[in-house]
Amino acid sequence: MRMSEGVEWGLHCCLVLAWLDDLAPLPVGRLAEVFDLPPEYLKKQLQPLAKAGILVSERGARGGYRLGRDPEAITLMDVVTAIEGGTDPFQCTEIRQRGAGQTGAPAEFAHPCGISMAMRKAELAWRRELASQTLAELIANTPDTAERRTRRFIERTATA
Repeated sequence: MRMSEGVEWGLHCCLVLAWLDDLAPLPVGRLAEVFDLPPEYLKKQLQPLAKAGILVSERGARGGYRLGRDPEAITLMDVVTAIEGGTDPFQCTEIRQRGAGQTGAPAEFAHPCGISMAMRKAELAWRRELASQTLAELIANTPDTAERRTRRFIERTATA
């Protein structure tokens, strides 16, 4: 399973917004500076998070992003689904029924393909695991130094 870098970027931005809720909203440019990312591309990753209600986008000169829900109410799966979409990573195209399979009896194909079933089982386990972990749990397992360093960076660059 390969996810876009937007998932990583989105999760890290959610962490920063949770840590710095008292300074929110944070403009996308400021969030981009924290991780040295291109602001326009980061904005494209944050927009679906806002559409999903994970983030709130505030317009205007003092606008930016803030969390749309408490960290306890945001799962990793919420972020993945918002950015990657809800499509299944494995798409069975029933190639077993092509080529040599064209001569197979219909009963042979009455049940789902074993490969498809194995992939679906793995995908469901992956989805369950991501759905069981919240942003609050990520925060709890992140060193305090990361939050302090990020806060100092934002506060220092705000006055620069």
